[in-house]
Amino acid sequence: MFKTTDLYDKYLETLQVAAPVFRDFGGRQRFSGQIVTLKAFEDNSFLKAAFETDGRGKVLVVDSGASLRCAMMGDVMAALGASNGWEGVVINGCIRDSADVAKVNLGVKALATTPRKTIKRNQGVRDIPLSFAGVHFNPGDYLYADEDGIVLSKTKIVE
Repeated sequence: MFKTTDLYDKYLETLQVAAPVFRDFGGRQRFSGQIVTLKAFEDNSFLKAAFETDGRGKVLVVDSGASLRCAMMGDVMAALGASNGWEGVVINGCIRDSADVAKVNLGVKALATTPRKTIKRNQGVRDIPLSFAGVHFNPGDYLYADEDGIVLSKTKIVE
């Protein structure tokens, strides 16, 4: 069991620390894994496709351009991710169905909630470097999240 505060104290500035802009919504507040990235603006088609794959040991990081107009994920999508072993998801945007998402065994950090869903246009790009919340999310790096925030490491630092 790790704490982001202890990880920071041990590794200091070798870790990136995300700005404290995210709220916890999932059934798990502490989660970690290898980063898989997705850039998709107000379209969750690629998020669903990612959650349909084996996510054991992985965290999906989604850049939705900090849009507050629609939700990138709801309870059905969260349950899909959990059923395929995903550790968690960090969304630079919104979710919906937050009361039900809180019951799913998945770490979920996002900016806010909104009832509006996305429009499916099958648009997005996977596995590219992303930058938001003052840090760089690189595919293959490691993300550690808990109640105190998110830290990123180039290498795996917790077993």
